[in-house]
Amino acid sequence: MTYQEEKQMKLRRQGSKHAIALAIQGRWREAVEMNKNIVENFPQDADAYNRLGKAYMEMGDYVQAEEAYKRAVELDSFNVIAKKNLSRLPHFSKAAVDLHGEMSKAEPQHFIEETGKSRMFNLYRPAPGETLARIVAGDTVNLKVDGSTLVIEDGRGTYLGMVEPKYGHRLVQLINGGNRYSAAVVGSSSGAISVIIREVYQSPAQVGLLAFPGRRYEEVATYASDKVFKDSTEYGGGWGGAGEYVVEGEAEVGEEAEDSGEDKAEHEV
Repeated sequence: MTYQEEKQMKLRRQGSKHAIALAIQGRWREAVEMNKNIVENFPQDADAYNRLGKAYMEMGDYVQAEEAYKRAVELDSFNVIAKKNLSRLPHFSKAAVDLHGEMSKAEPQHFIEETGKSRMFNLYRPAPGETLARIVAGDTVNLKVDGSTLVIEDGRGTYLGMVEPKYGHRLVQLINGGNRYSAAVVGSSSGAISVIIREVYQSPAQVGLLAFPGRRYEEVATYASDKVFKDSTEYGGGWGGAGEYVVEGEAEVGEEAEDSGEDKAEHEV
């Protein structure tokens, strides 16, 4: 390999790592621009087209996502990731409506996990795929107490899923006791959705009671996508394959996690 070829490979890897980092932070618009820059310089990079398709999907731009995935298949006819997402896109596109006049976006700091104060959940009994197809990462969602169940709804009051009972019951008790919580979408697929719930107010009567005890992660973790989620569908298999995301050791949004590793990550983010 010549010096120039080595230099080009290094630039390509650096660009891929930067694109992955943007996806991890949920900065999808910037991820689009970064991956577009990569494919302009390396037009045979099928992985970059996979990442580009993923970023477009997270932004709800399904037409551009389809073009990116089709190009990935043209470059690699065995590209399972791109083929899988192309089969999903008609379903997403048909169901997608512009809710963003009613759906607001969460601030980036919402995705900073603090021990005892916030936690990410893969929702229990998620809504049908045609409903989840309208939801994208970063959307704020509403929490609704229904008896002892904590339900998650979109801005129109449409059911998206519920927090698993063993956690939901505790949160319901805390809400009934005066605490307040906010929530935002971390990632979604046609059959699964994950949200991060954050405590925004603690009632004086409940001082010292942790909403989310027993976390096994480091003191602060950042969720906004792909470290959070290793997207086994789109990037290596959603921040996003249908096995969509895996959160540091937990089951992910959608299917099962794939193996990890730096090289693998470049395909998966």
